Amino acid sequence: MAEAIARSLIGTMTYLAPAGPLTGEEACKALEQAISECIAANHIHLVLDLEQISLMGGRALEIILDANTRLAHSGGSLKYVNPSALVKDILIVTGLGDQNALESAGFGELLSVGEEFSSAPALKMGEVLLDMGVVTEEQLEKAASMQSKSTKRLGKILFEQGTISDNDLLTALSRQLRTPYIALRAGLYESAATELIPREVSRRLEVLPMFKVHDTLVVATTDPQSIPAVDELHDISECKLRLVLAKREEILKHQIDAYSGNEFAPELVGNMATDIELVEQGQTDYARIDEMAGGSPVINLVNGLIQRAVRDGVSDIHIESGRSRSFVRFRIDGLLYEVLSTRADLHPAIVSRLKVMANLDIAERRLPQDGRMQVMTQARSVDLRFSSLPGIYGEKVVLRVLDKNQSILDVEKLGMSKPNLALLKKLLGRSYGLILVTGPTGSGKTTTLYASINQLKSIEKNIVTIEDPVEYQLDIINQNQVNEQIGLSFAKMLKHVLRQDPDIIMVGEIRDRETAEIAVQSALTGHLVLSTLHTNDAVGALSRMMDMGVEPYLLSSALAGVVAQRLVRGVCPSCKTTYLPPPELVEKFNWPEGARLTKGRGCSACYDSGYRGRLGIHEIIESTDGLQRLMAKNPNKEELQAFMKAEGYPTLFDDGIKRVLDGRTTIEEVSRVIHSS
Repeated sequence: MAEAIARSLIGTMTYLAPAGPLTGEEACKALEQAISECIAANHIHLVLDLEQISLMGGRALEIILDANTRLAHSGGSLKYVNPSALVKDILIVTGLGDQNALESAGFGELLSVGEEFSSAPALKMGEVLLDMGVVTEEQLEKAASMQSKSTKRLGKILFEQGTISDNDLLTALSRQLRTPYIALRAGLYESAATELIPREVSRRLEVLPMFKVHDTLVVATTDPQSIPAVDELHDISECKLRLVLAKREEILKHQIDAYSGNEFAPELVGNMATDIELVEQGQTDYARIDEMAGGSPVINLVNGLIQRAVRDGVSDIHIESGRSRSFVRFRIDGLLYEVLSTRADLHPAIVSRLKVMANLDIAERRLPQDGRMQVMTQARSVDLRFSSLPGIYGEKVVLRVLDKNQSILDVEKLGMSKPNLALLKKLLGRSYGLILVTGPTGSGKTTTLYASINQLKSIEKNIVTIEDPVEYQLDIINQNQVNEQIGLSFAKMLKHVLRQDPDIIMVGEIRDRETAEIAVQSALTGHLVLSTLHTNDAVGALSRMMDMGVEPYLLSSALAGVVAQRLVRGVCPSCKTTYLPPPELVEKFNWPEGARLTKGRGCSACYDSGYRGRLGIHEIIESTDGLQRLMAKNPNKEELQAFMKAEGYPTLFDDGIKRVLDGRTTIEEVSRVIHSS
């Protein structure tokens, strides 16, 4: 085993150069044996060359600490040289390296675990902030005056006032308490540490266990002065504590991965640069990329990402490269979450692997490419739609995850309120007319169309769809895909579909005047036509059709109804809690006295967001005699909105507020979705 570690003797110093991650049992045994053999041979001045070490674990740190003690007793020493940014941070947070020495020279003597950076008396926060130049004497005096009337700390008051940033506050705390302040990332924590503190405790106290070195547990926190939290962690772990500072959002983000059980191979953990440097971009070795893409670590990484995405209900996987790292983000319930960071040089290999899976040209890196692949995972088939786009740091890839098991093909399961569901079924029960489903991109329009078509399908009816692309395949339904490259547009295909004796036609999207006019004519000649539009509300769909050039009198006769919708995130069932709403909200929405609302506290199941899953909120307009008479006069949007208000049609926001009162979602989520549209 010891042969795996290269040795060289320079003067009185013996250099040991391990390679690869010092995390596995074999690598640690090799290091321990090499050090023991050096001491046995009376080589007691050792230098660890860490240039080829990508990662270190708690066991390796214990070996280094023990070796330092043994060598010190023999009059020797243990030093290290060339640590990477990640390894340097590991040594600093665990107390095995002096921060100043490492930052100035990249070479420092070891310190014992728990040893303070200095024995000098602690500084005052005000003095530190003044020395940093982030506050003035006047601001400090004002904050000190406020502090005398409250129990808050000076730094907290200045932060809440907006005088200093959270980065300023943590930097000052680091200087005041002589505690490391670190940028958290993958590789700065391991499961051996997180297993000592339950996930619920870490989330509540907003801490992240990082490493266990003998009887000392290294923990990242934003508040090292919280004595109750420190005591609780000490009692639970039965370890001495070494605290390091980190930003709250970084702690919460990395808690998700630390407790998820999804650890990626150590060789894939990237050393994210934390400072700016200008470098020339050299020639990329594409032969090496192809070789890496065929290697099992990259294949395992890609497979692991897809498996995790399917498990977590991800709709899109974003794989993108920056200047110094490649990172992966998952879109869950409409929002993006960063889940992985890797070395930048792995990015082209990951992209090449995905292109191989999608049967695309891996040599073409200058043009965008589209493709699709089908994978079997967790005993079900999942379709992935691949899209690449060249960027300045390499190709960005987005994978749309189409999980047939998660698709909703039943109108009863769309999550509609009972009045809206009854109205939708009434519209679908018509023998002819135009039904429009409207909303912005990602609002679930296609899902509603598929569920509606599934509701209507029958052996007695000829149902034809025109889609771009066909996302889900349905039985006894004739599905067709447009192909703009050969001139097969929505309008052209719709003309031919009308010759196929259809009863029901689904047009994926009305994009132009020609398609709109043919759809309206089809509805007037005895067909039930379903389609989508990109507008913000139901009234906007009527205005858009008329703006496209459809004659108002034709639209008024053809229209059956309009369904406008949005998707809002539902409260996470694993961490939901109830509370009494503020009196001003009760008064504003005329809620009954004693009404209780629901929100999520945040847990690992919901990526600490408090939300999990989505539900639709809807606004449905049925074509009535009054609406037809108004539309025949070519009204503007304001006139249409006034009519809807006079008729008492409930709006999207009204439906959302009902869901809030039912405990399905939150007022903040409904406001975010409606007002940002």
